[in-house]
Amino acid sequence: MAAKIRKGDKVVVLTGRDKGRTGEVFEVRPDAGTALVRGVNMVKRHQKQTQAQEGGIISKEAPIQLSNIAYVGKDGKPTRVGFKILADGKKVRIAKSSGAEIDG
Repeated sequence: MAAKIRKGDKVVVLTGRDKGRTGEVFEVRPDAGTALVRGVNMVKRHQKQTQAQEGGIISKEAPIQLSNIAYVGKDGKPTRVGFKILADGKKVRIAKSSGAEIDG
């Protein structure tokens, strides 16, 4: 199935602890059906010191289910994502609420 949410998309969280918060997707894991959103679903993890990094308690993003996030359209509201085949045969993503093409 084609990816409705992609890296770089601005999304809003629909359910859970961070409901209503928005952020940018910086990693999608299609096999697990999850995504990492910058600044959303933050958890604290203990990290052992290495030569590259110092140890301590760090905050990092935890994966969030794709079903719990929605693409934010040009109007700033969450919308579903669909697909449309153009006349030249190219497949593009569209916002279901407005019908506008989604760039990139």
